[in-house]
Amino acid sequence: MFTTRIIDKNEKDRYNRFVATHPKGHFLQLWEWGQVKEGMGWEKLPLVLEEDGEIRASLLILKRPLPVPGLKKCIFYSPRGPVVDPESEELCRALFAGAARVAKDHGAIFLKIDPDIDHRRTEFGEILNRCGFRKNETGLDFEGVQPRFVFRLDITPEEAALLANMHQKWRYNIRLASRKGVVIRQAEGKEDLRTFYDILLETARRDKFLIRGYEYFEWIWDYMVLNGYGQVFLAEYEGQAIAAALAMILGDKAWYLYGASSNEHRNVMPNYLIQWEMIRWAKQQGCTLYDFRGVSGDLDENNPLYGLYRFKKGFGGEFTEFIGEYDQVYSRFFYWLWSRVLPIYMKLRHRKGAGD
Repeated sequence: MFTTRIIDKNEKDRYNRFVATHPKGHFLQLWEWGQVKEGMGWEKLPLVLEEDGEIRASLLILKRPLPVPGLKKCIFYSPRGPVVDPESEELCRALFAGAARVAKDHGAIFLKIDPDIDHRRTEFGEILNRCGFRKNETGLDFEGVQPRFVFRLDITPEEAALLANMHQKWRYNIRLASRKGVVIRQAEGKEDLRTFYDILLETARRDKFLIRGYEYFEWIWDYMVLNGYGQVFLAEYEGQAIAAALAMILGDKAWYLYGASSNEHRNVMPNYLIQWEMIRWAKQQGCTLYDFRGVSGDLDENNPLYGLYRFKKGFGGEFTEFIGEYDQVYSRFFYWLWSRVLPIYMKLRHRKGAGD
């Protein structure tokens, strides 16, 4: 008989062990990731499905109130959830039924998920449909909460084979960086984290994109890196940090989360060497998969995001499309309010605030 419940901090290690060892486990489903998100105004609700005292599936639910004064409603989101056997409709039904009961208790209007499932696994999409989910169309770029398209690299081959499978220019750039004296090292403390963030700021200004505040990366350091779920890497040249990257790790999988490069010394190709050293690090930690994370699904060379696609493709990974975002709606009226009316309300509120 299945039972579902929200666990507390006393069962954190048991919960994390399940997520870490499950084939569909993901760092975004960890207890500690919930702590990172708590700093951003979310509440974590780690839901487990148990049978005879054994966890069979889990779902890290993140809860956020609707930004409307006096309205006691909220939204549920589970990044890269659920952690479940995608071929078991029985487990999925039981888990989502438990989530629906939690939603009723908390006043949630919907649950959003974006599973770590290849789009070719159409049977899982059919299970979601039968469980009451509806698919969202999120476009080909980065319109979704999590990237729908990624590059993934099988890192089980020997290092020589991994290099051989890369584009020739990528191998050349890795070796060039080494010959020029670029050194990759792991961050040792908050001073190195600040260096990483300063380079990220420089990159954001150059490439004109927005980034989160430094406090967010401090939470990642405190909850993820210090607990062995992540690492910051710095590329140094002539004693100066010129590139940096942040990787996450869980079980036999590693993810490239953030990367940045200085405006100086870009000709010594630090970004290529730092990726290679992170792949080697993941391999040494026992990982079999290295996920380069998001790229655009629009492969037109005129797309401004094509350069990102080309950079990640050159390392020899496999272009992967996930099944996308799905919503389970608990209140049709408030879901309509959320998707149609609330964006207008927030826009008007923002304009009013800007004029005060």
